[in-house]
Amino acid sequence: MKYICLGYYDPAKAEKMSESARNAMFDECFSYDDELRRNGHFAGGEALGPANTAMTVYWKNGKVAVTDGPYAETKEQLGGILVMEARDLNHAIQLMSQHPAVKHGSSFEIRPSADMTEMIKESERRRRKDASR
Repeated sequence: MKYICLGYYDPAKAEKMSESARNAMFDECFSYDDELRRNGHFAGGEALGPANTAMTVYWKNGKVAVTDGPYAETKEQLGGILVMEARDLNHAIQLMSQHPAVKHGSSFEIRPSADMTEMIKESERRRRKDASR
């Protein structure tokens, strides 16, 4: 089963780390990601740019609105996503609990991937029906 792991970190804590400590942490994390790949658990992932480079798009007063940064103000920021294959949620928790970023203060929100195949097919049928009118 596929799980989406959202990695959160505290930018203030990261800024206080020395360059050598930060490099060592990243080396540990990337080594663990390599282990996940070797064992068939790493299905993809991406790091995110800093929160101050983000834009949030939403609907307000009948039109699209755009604001700088993340919509919610939080101490921790979303730093990246990891897509993994695991037998079940407990297995996903077990795998992510061993990720070195956890011992360095990061946290992971783990969610099962939602299979939207049927919803997409139904939408395609509705759209084809509407187009044929």
